[in-house]
Amino acid sequence: MSKTLALKTRLSEKAYALSEAVNTYSFDVPADATKQMVKAAVEAQYDVKVKTINIANLPGKAKRSYRKRGQRALGQRVTIRKAYVRLAADHKLPIFEAVTAAEQAEAEAAEKAAKKSAKEKK
Repeated sequence: MSKTLALKTRLSEKAYALSEAVNTYSFDVPADATKQMVKAAVEAQYDVKVKTINIANLPGKAKRSYRKRGQRALGQRVTIRKAYVRLAADHKLPIFEAVTAAEQAEAEAAEKAAKKSAKEKK
């Protein structure tokens, strides 16, 4: 049951910063999902230990657009429910591993370039 809960990972700069700083990951979850359901789904899908969960409901904004002849089209953006999942200290999710690997490769390339330029100056 818990593996069927749709967990959509939120990939943003804020989500990356939270994962690095306090080991917290954010997911979009269905509107009827509870903390217990989210905890069971994360633990089952990623094989990690969940410490705490916070859930935030973001209501959709009302938006207006104007069409030809001044007629208004009223609409509303989708309401989103986010779950912030904090993992135990020794657990991590492999969501941002590609970003971390790219940062390490970039740092190594910059270090090689610095060594090469220092060598050429001599």
